[in-house]
Amino acid sequence: MLDIKASMYTVSIHLLPNINPFALLFFLILSFPSPGAKNGVKGEAAASDDELTSDVLSHYSSASESTSVVEEGTGSEQVDEQTAQEETEDKLKLCIDNLTDKSAKTRLAALESLRQAFSSRVLYDFLTERRLTISDCLERSLRKGSGEEKAASATVFALLCIQLGGGDEAEEGFKMLRPPLTATLSDSSASIAARQSCARTLGMCCYVSSAEDGEDLIKSLALLESVFMSSYPNGEGVLPTPKPGSAGLHTAALQAWSLLVTICPTSRLTVLLSHHLPKLQACLQSSDVNYRIAVGETIALLVELGREIDEEFEVEDGESLCECLKSLATDGNKHRAKNDRRKQRSIFREVLHYIENEDFTEEKIRFGVENVYIDSWVRRRIYDAFKEILESGVRDHLQFNQLLRDIFGLGPPLILDAAVKGNKISRFEKHLFNSAAFKARTKQRNKVRDKRADVM
Repeated sequence: MLDIKASMYTVSIHLLPNINPFALLFFLILSFPSPGAKNGVKGEAAASDDELTSDVLSHYSSASESTSVVEEGTGSEQVDEQTAQEETEDKLKLCIDNLTDKSAKTRLAALESLRQAFSSRVLYDFLTERRLTISDCLERSLRKGSGEEKAASATVFALLCIQLGGGDEAEEGFKMLRPPLTATLSDSSASIAARQSCARTLGMCCYVSSAEDGEDLIKSLALLESVFMSSYPNGEGVLPTPKPGSAGLHTAALQAWSLLVTICPTSRLTVLLSHHLPKLQACLQSSDVNYRIAVGETIALLVELGREIDEEFEVEDGESLCECLKSLATDGNKHRAKNDRRKQRSIFREVLHYIENEDFTEEKIRFGVENVYIDSWVRRRIYDAFKEILESGVRDHLQFNQLLRDIFGLGPPLILDAAVKGNKISRFEKHLFNSAAFKARTKQRNKVRDKRADVM
């Protein structure tokens, strides 16, 4: 029993076990009469206090009962969650079995289902036990499948490496699938889509599983270079005429290469800077907007890495580079799509701003109750690489995947226990309280208005 003494009366409230303290405070505020009320009205207002107390407590009692019902149902929800988990695993097992089906259509459907599952949730325990089986199936698809199947298999393998993290399991899988990945990427007769997917997967899996001075890192860098360097100008400084679809392949290879550059040892990085920066500047005149943007972002990333090695680092022919960037940042050619022009101007304004002022526009990515800050070109390239493969599932992986949390310095995954969650007022509880408070306030005001009218 709690007695609260007001200036003119006493209100007795039986505290309910589930009543929210904020609701109680709000009720108490409503319960006190207005200090400006007339003497003739105070008596009537005080007499109505018991009715107000009864109204609010009766409404809130129903909320408490509803809360208790929810608490009683927690056990059943846990059972339902466990059942759903078992059903999901059964479906995944069926998809894994279908990877060896004779029908190409069935295999493609299984690969698509695995892609969606791997990208949307963390399945480390489930996949650790089946990684070799899945890797064998993906290797077979990469060697013998159609172009579409090879592209899908490469994407699923990249997701598998992200799921397994940077441990021995991912390294073991990468060594198994690296030969078919490199074979497909090097095969000029293979489909462009398959080669693009293999380029992205090669970069991601090497980034996840290779050490900074690893042999796989050097080999992967060299292979990716051989792909996008075909877009470099010839000896006379003239850009080659791109073949159909080649710009997309060059873009994928360049982005995968720039991801691996972020983990290069300093000795190797110095060589790469001197060799590639001048050639990449010429590629800013490419006819493909996506490739131009990829080149611009890579230039900014290389300059950032160069400045980390040497504070006095300067770009060769920096004035010419800045003039080219200014032109691209203000490009208004009508023969280009409006969205392409907008995207290009936005990116190249950022690149130019960084080259001239060493200033990067920070970006905040929110997921759950946490944030990750993208505050450098290196960090942006890493985040974009994961986002390209995980798509909309990148936020779930940032929240629960230990690999991504280690890469972005987020620490162990946060666990919000029942006590923390219990401090939040549910939407249903807010609705019940607001309706009770509104009804009580309306009754009180109506009665006060009536009595004031009688007095007057």
